[in-house]
Amino acid sequence: QVQLVESGGGLVQAGGSLRLSCAAFGRTVRSLAMGWFRQAPGKEHEFVAAISSSGGDSPYYADSAKGRFTISRDNAKNTMYLQMNSLKPEDTAVYYCACKTGYYAFTYYEYDYWGQGTQVAVSS
Repeated sequence: QVQLVESGGGLVQAGGSLRLSCAAFGRTVRSLAMGWFRQAPGKEHEFVAAISSSGGDSPYYADSAKGRFTISRDNAKNTMYLQMNSLKPEDTAVYYCACKTGYYAFTYYEYDYWGQGTQVAVSS
């Protein structure tokens, strides 16, 4: 069993930056692929970025995140990160981290464990 806890969300002006963290408890996530998703009010979960278990394979980003967001992980700390720069109002959502066995995936239902989410709000 894995418990994931997100942190780092908040309110920021457009053009600003935030760094989200996802800390894992209960077991090491070293061998698990991890990803970030977000859900805006009234919308479905949207894939943001994913990273392989070793972090050695190239991470994968949604088009909306490319060039602005960077996903990374520190297996020694059992933690994953999402650095978000040049934030836009349309990035406003609850951001969730997730992990799964095997290779990373792009749909939320393919993941085994989920965090409770952290709210990101970007004002114009």
